[in-house]
Parts: sequence; C-alpha cells; structure tokens
Amino acid sequence: MLTISKEFHFSASHQLDRLPEGHPCARMHGHNYILVIELTSAPDELTDAGFVRDYRDLAEFKDWIDSALDHRHLNDCVPGRNPSAEQIAMWVHETWSPRIPELSAVRVSETPKTWAEYRPVSEGS
Repeated sequence: MLTISKEFHFSASHQLDRLPEGHPCARMHGHNYILVIELTSAPDELTDAGFVRDYRDLAEFKDWIDSALDHRHLNDCVPGRNPSAEQIAMWVHETWSPRIPELSAVRVSETPKTWAEYRPVSEGS
C-alpha cells in the first residue's frame, strides 16, 4: 500500500459537554487546529501520473475547511456530536470518505502535544 497525507489548519472554538464540574474544557475556548488527512492506494490503483491522488485535487477539501470550520464555533458545525478532537476526526472521515474514497485516516490536533486519529477498521480485520 502507498500512503500520502496533507495537513490543513483552522482556528475554531468549542465547548465540551459531559465533563466534571470545573473542567476547563467545559468552558468555551478555542484552538489552532491541525487536521491531517491520509489517503491510501494499492500500487496497481495509482493514477496514470503515478499518484495516490493529485494533491491539487484536495482544493475542494481545503475550501470546505475554510468555509465550514475556520473561525467557527464547532458545537454549531459538527452536527449531533460533542466536538472533541476524536469526534471531529470521525465526522470529517464520515463526511468526506464518499467524495475521497482513498481517505484512510483523519488526524486532529488541538495542541502541539495532542492528537486524535480516526482510522476505520477495514473489512476482514
């Protein structure tokens, strides 16, 4: 298998529910998020140019990040979920895997030291 990835950045606020009283993440706060998508392909499924996917084809995804997530309150953007990094990663994968079939994982970082990754279980695993 061959894997490529691309990193995107956005700034947004959120407020997490169902946390213990006094937990700082229960208050509205913001992050400078880093979101990485990973795309995977078998060697015999590469494009004619030899790509898993041309990075330029991801412009629509970048435009979506800029319009749907950047400088937004994620509680209003991520429907039906408590917008933790884990939930954001799953939601992005579910939203985009129909349009980017090579999408194999989504990583979300809220701080330089923390990451959440969603990688769906493949058939037969």
